[in-house]
Amino acid sequence: MNYKETYQEWITNPYFDEEVKAELRGIAEDEKEKEERFYTELEFGTAGLRGIIGAGTNRMNVYTVRKATQGLANYIKKVNASDKGVAIAYDSRRMSPEFADEAALCLAANGIKAYVFESLRPTPELSYAVRKLNCTAGINITASHNPAEYNGYKVYWEDGAQITPPHDTGIMEEVKAVTDYASVLTMEKEKALEEGLYVVIGEEIDRSYMEEIKKLVIHQEAIDAVKDELKIVYTPLHGTGNIPVRAILKDLGFQHVFVVKEQELPDGDFPTVGYPNPEAPEAYELALALAKKEDADLVLATDPDADRLGVYVKDQTNGGYHMLTGNMSGCLIADYIIGQTKAVKGSLPKDGAYIRSIVTTNMADAIANYYGVELIEVLTGFKFIGQQILEFERTGKGTYLFGMEESYGCLPGTYARDKDAVAATMFLCEAAAFYKTQGKTLWDAMSDLYERYGYYQDHVESITLKGMEGLEKIKNILSSLRKDPPAVIGGYDALAIRDYSEGIITDAKTKETRPTGLPKSNVLYYELTDDAWVCVRPSGTEPKVKFYIGVKGSSIQESEEQVKALGAAMLEMVEKLI
Repeated sequence: MNYKETYQEWITNPYFDEEVKAELRGIAEDEKEKEERFYTELEFGTAGLRGIIGAGTNRMNVYTVRKATQGLANYIKKVNASDKGVAIAYDSRRMSPEFADEAALCLAANGIKAYVFESLRPTPELSYAVRKLNCTAGINITASHNPAEYNGYKVYWEDGAQITPPHDTGIMEEVKAVTDYASVLTMEKEKALEEGLYVVIGEEIDRSYMEEIKKLVIHQEAIDAVKDELKIVYTPLHGTGNIPVRAILKDLGFQHVFVVKEQELPDGDFPTVGYPNPEAPEAYELALALAKKEDADLVLATDPDADRLGVYVKDQTNGGYHMLTGNMSGCLIADYIIGQTKAVKGSLPKDGAYIRSIVTTNMADAIANYYGVELIEVLTGFKFIGQQILEFERTGKGTYLFGMEESYGCLPGTYARDKDAVAATMFLCEAAAFYKTQGKTLWDAMSDLYERYGYYQDHVESITLKGMEGLEKIKNILSSLRKDPPAVIGGYDALAIRDYSEGIITDAKTKETRPTGLPKSNVLYYELTDDAWVCVRPSGTEPKVKFYIGVKGSSIQESEEQVKALGAAMLEMVEKLI
């Protein structure tokens, strides 16, 4: 059917409720809006669903959630794993509890037990719960840091990581095979509860999850020494982080944790921020005002599902605050964990590994080299870090030390298999306490890293291209860059071009090729002179094409100027292709 026929089907079929039909009648005269909502199915990708909430096949609603869950249930039954159950969590977004229930009741109708959190929980706790409860899979209802009109549906497998091959493609095929929305199974909640197919979980998993994180503390004595001095400002940005973050800091003994009251409570409309993203400086307006009032040492912000942590740290020389990128905070935590583990134990595991994504700073490589541990590079997406941990467990070769992405996500242990802002908060505050005992701030510690490893600077630019036309333009950009690869970008010569869709690295001068060694993905990466690089990839969660840029300068100021210039040059080049 074309979009007009599908639209008519939704407003006439008795399967769809009257509220949905009323919403659709309201756009009867808007052909463009009808087309946007019905020209395609909301794509179930390698991580699940993400889209704007509303009626239509290309929107997040109870029907698209049911359809996705029926496909997941069909796959679980196909691989004979129905007896282990599925854990389900959700965040503070609009319709999150409703979507969680719809998923649970669809699973229950298929004879698969659903373990549903009693209220909102962070993404990393869902990852932990999947393994703790010995589940086949997990579902998390969240759109992470997207604007308020979005929601999403992430699927995890039994190892606690988001789905990877072969399960991702297998589930995608089963979801695609569900063509009749009315054929999807569901049941009444009361009946599911009675039959033990809908099980409410909460406090017991909370306690266990928090204990696993606290086991990782390295220097409790440092926290004890300055717990009455260190001042921390925290904002959950209306999301799931409020209770667990405050609990972990309280348990460790931190006495002065100031929470931004206006952003403390869950609210899917995110009324104080247009974009609930800890990467965005505007999200910190209220937190920084509170930090200046309380003379805080550091400012922390978690995104709505509490898997990403944003940070500002105090500069004791001028009293101002510096925003740390995800690369900076990740490297701070990595150097602290790896360095202090070595200091306390006297050595590191011979097969110790530090894992980063391909778009993460090269400072990670320098840290790994300094401590003599292996640096492992994976594709973008924390599931690939989780996949590497699983490989260590399967083979008995490799000891996980730390994993990070540039997008404000890291994991300090193996209790979960997704990035964890609760644990990152704990370690950053522990590091702040440790350095404070030495008379240093976290900004001093960051400056020490620059002096030791080099002045690496990284930056992300993006071009937003919405709708059907936007998707086509994004495809054309990648196609044009592949057809005519640039020899020079912003004054830097290209040394090698990695085309992850083809799985090859091409030497820019000799044209010789070698394999990337990683799974195929629609990503281009340019290795440039002077340790600079640029990576181009379509966003997996937003209608954007993203440009990751990295340089290494001789000072902070020089590297900042260089990375901005390289980013501007890349944007100028790409805009000519649109």
